[in-house]
Amino acid sequence: MKISLVAGEPSGQVCTDCAIRQFSLCAALDKAELRELEHLGRHIHFASCETVFAQEEMTSSFYNLMEGVMRLYKLLPDGRRQIVGFSLPGDFLGLAASARHSLSADAIGAVTVCRFSKVPFARFIEDKPHLLRRINELAVRELSQAQDHMVLLGRRSAEEKVATFLIGWRDRLVQLNGPSTTVALPMSRQDIADFLGLTIETVSRTFTKLERDRVIGIMPGSVSLLDPARAEAMAAA
Repeated sequence: MKISLVAGEPSGQVCTDCAIRQFSLCAALDKAELRELEHLGRHIHFASCETVFAQEEMTSSFYNLMEGVMRLYKLLPDGRRQIVGFSLPGDFLGLAASARHSLSADAIGAVTVCRFSKVPFARFIEDKPHLLRRINELAVRELSQAQDHMVLLGRRSAEEKVATFLIGWRDRLVQLNGPSTTVALPMSRQDIADFLGLTIETVSRTFTKLERDRVIGIMPGSVSLLDPARAEAMAAA
């Protein structure tokens, strides 16, 4: 089943029929637990660029991304933005060690989330060690991604950064929708620049160079990997 990166009309799906269930923390639940979870969640739609939650805002809800793509970012004291990640369907957002959100989350295009109020959800998971283990697995994965991102920001050339981003994003999309040489890029060049710690001019020049070298083909809203092996070699450098 193809997972949509664009939010559509409300589907009326129940949790047992949810297309992203296998990718989300809900995969740890049995049918009875899913029926219980259905009563806690509410489908919410956000328009493009709308904020789902904001840095330093009190944490009152958690969010399971169902459709669309979101950008996660921190605002620095001088107003600059550092994007720390992009979320895809199946990602669970809003968990924080403190009572406030440590970062902000915006919609890239329209998105649909399943929103859970914090207190009822905390009661729901407290007697479910299998769900707590699943949450811990997702937290460990996020930590590993954060560590990889730190290396990416500090120890890579512009070409290596862009290639690493494209290959990593391709691999995440493959997990949702299967192999493809076309990599959808719903985020802007500025978003990519803010994720890679580059200027938008450098990102644009690097995309153009990769296209000139026949590594990628640039298309509206996506790129085609013309030479995946070379892109992977740059990402692994």
